[in-house]
Amino acid sequence: MLQRFLILALVLVSGVMSAQKINWISMNEALAAQEKEPKLIFIDMYTNWCGPCKMMDRDTFSNADVIDYINKHYYAVKFNAEGDEPVRFNGADYSNPNYDPAKASRRNSMHSFARHVGVRAYPTVVFINENLEVLTTVKSYRRPQQLELYLKLFAEGDYKALKSQEDFNEYTLNFKPAFKAK
Repeated sequence: MLQRFLILALVLVSGVMSAQKINWISMNEALAAQEKEPKLIFIDMYTNWCGPCKMMDRDTFSNADVIDYINKHYYAVKFNAEGDEPVRFNGADYSNPNYDPAKASRRNSMHSFARHVGVRAYPTVVFINENLEVLTTVKSYRRPQQLELYLKLFAEGDYKALKSQEDFNEYTLNFKPAFKAK
């Protein structure tokens, strides 16, 4: 009896632990998955040296509400914006020809894909729709409830009704965050 209880407890604990992480995949994996089952793509554009990027990992991407929402509604991509991963996106090839492996943990040259989607600062999150169109980039560190606004704006399709900056401002004023702060 005790053995059954311990096995059940172990299964439950491992299930909870595995559910507490974002299912990060590469950009190429997201694009391949997109061909089979279209879904929004959420990209965390980070660098190895970026302090606010590490804060997002610690404070935002470890939040249970953020994890659950991203895993349910998005293909989640963690992309080193100064890395050397080749990407084929919308028929074009992107790379980082000036990447220097000796600078892997310091500032390096920007990847051409990061430049293509409009990354100008780190961290930046990028939202791409099911038709592989870049919807927007959101730069700077975001707490869970700040990111929630954007996650829901795109996943729920509310962005389609926004026609102006004034519409977006009104949306943000009326938005009621539901994610817990921690």
